Amino acid sequence: MNNYKRLLLFIKPYLPRLGMAVVCIVFAAAANLYVPWIIKDIIDDVLANRDMQMLNTIAIGIVVVFFLRGLFFYGQTYLVSYIAQKVIIDIRQLLYMKFQRLSLAYYEKKQTGTIMSYITNDVAALQSALVDSLIEMVTEGSILIGSVATMFYLHWKLTLLTLITVPLIAQAMKIFGSKLKSSGTVIQERIADITSLLQESISAVRVVKSFVREDYEIERFKKQNFLNFRAQMKNTQLMAILTPTVEFLAAIAVTLIVWYGGYEVVNGTITAGALIAFLTYAVNLANPVKRLSRVYGTIQKAMAAADRVFEVLDTQEDIKDKETAIILPKIDGKVTFENVVFEYKKDTPALRGISLEAKPGQMVAIVGPSGAGKSTIANLIPRFYDVNSGAIKIDDIDIRDVQMNSLREQIGIVPQETMLFSGTVAENIQYGRLEATLEEVVEAAKAGNAHEFILELPNGYETKIGERGSNLSGGQRQRIAIARAILKNPRVLILDEATSALDTESEKLVQGALDKLMIGRTSFVIAHRLSTILQAEQIIVLDRGQIKEVGTHAELLHQKGLYSNLYNIQFNKKTEI
Repeated sequence: MNNYKRLLLFIKPYLPRLGMAVVCIVFAAAANLYVPWIIKDIIDDVLANRDMQMLNTIAIGIVVVFFLRGLFFYGQTYLVSYIAQKVIIDIRQLLYMKFQRLSLAYYEKKQTGTIMSYITNDVAALQSALVDSLIEMVTEGSILIGSVATMFYLHWKLTLLTLITVPLIAQAMKIFGSKLKSSGTVIQERIADITSLLQESISAVRVVKSFVREDYEIERFKKQNFLNFRAQMKNTQLMAILTPTVEFLAAIAVTLIVWYGGYEVVNGTITAGALIAFLTYAVNLANPVKRLSRVYGTIQKAMAAADRVFEVLDTQEDIKDKETAIILPKIDGKVTFENVVFEYKKDTPALRGISLEAKPGQMVAIVGPSGAGKSTIANLIPRFYDVNSGAIKIDDIDIRDVQMNSLREQIGIVPQETMLFSGTVAENIQYGRLEATLEEVVEAAKAGNAHEFILELPNGYETKIGERGSNLSGGQRQRIAIARAILKNPRVLILDEATSALDTESEKLVQGALDKLMIGRTSFVIAHRLSTILQAEQIIVLDRGQIKEVGTHAELLHQKGLYSNLYNIQFNKKTEI
């Protein structure tokens, strides 16, 4: 019940439209329940006097009343759907913003499909609980009770006369069928676009966060979300026209029956009031029982979705700025770890008392067996996670004391698994700095050894690269990622095994680009192949979350410790770590 009350709060911004919808509902329901009584009283009096002119006037009046009812129904349907769709957009937007703000730890606990389901299936299910079911319950309940109570006074055999509306309704459905099908196709395409964008941005969350592009992704999502809204409203308009059209056609048939029944009444065959009133109430009674039977189950299903949605919205953001956080000024690039301890799981340290210092512009390589904690160090520097104890400082400033955006803007990351987006080559490079000009993009591509192969693509820099860069080779994707990092121009650079998944030829091209990228920057190189870090000014050897050795390549070989053993395994036995 509490979550249902929370859901109702989302309607508050749209109360004026809700008020208009209620007015339409009241008038539409009143037309259903009030018209039969008028018809019964007047027709009984008129036909008692055999006044054919008045009979014709009443027949025309019925058509007019039902036409007006159709207008009210259209207003009710459109306004209610508008409110529901806007509320869905608001909740979906709120969820997406929440997902953009959550840390990597949250994504490691949830599958991508589950996260996407929150925003698609669960949010869509809330529409019924918020507006549709409530209004449907009131409207249909009123019609059902009023119609049933009145029909106790009328003849049950007249029900068979309503069958005349069946062919009219069937014809109306045939006319609108093709239009509704086309509209439904557009809606499915818009939903597919949203799903594609979601999968892409969530899978690329590391890239999004490292380039501080949360707000940019939110804007992209807003555009797709609005296109989906427009498609939904077009479908709603068609449905809102179809329903009153069907009822108007049925009303014409009823009018004919009223006229014919009135003629029979004039001849003394049946009672006119009973005939017309019963038929009108029969029309009103067509759907309420069926619709009300679905309402309770729909609300219960929607509330299960609401629980899931609010579970996400109530999730605490474990990585966030302090209220006193300052903007990190332009840094020189000194990075210091002071007795850092970090745990992914409680009582299972991934790093144990790590202390190291990288001087500005220095290349620091981090090596060690699998699971030693190399990537953990890379994740802690941009605050994808916070340390459990100790401190990480940049230029002697604790990174927990600065705003994350200002920190991450000055850190560049080139991961092992490159994530590109399904735009053009130029757009992917420009992701590093959104305001960059095409000339700056080209210069970054040249520095990243990517310019030549880009020119060979079908449309050069405007070539669409497909989802996750599927149209490019691994080496090409990696060089675009390097160009993106170059364009960002970070002071601190993290290379997380950036060449380990490449073949020898691609590795040479990528390594050449990396060498250019590291010039003048403090660089942390997570090394898989030791041949790539022989010139490192400082090599940190990790094992089981602890620093075992520190030195240059020559110094560590001389020590004949863990590094020397790893080196011999790679170069003497021709095997990799």
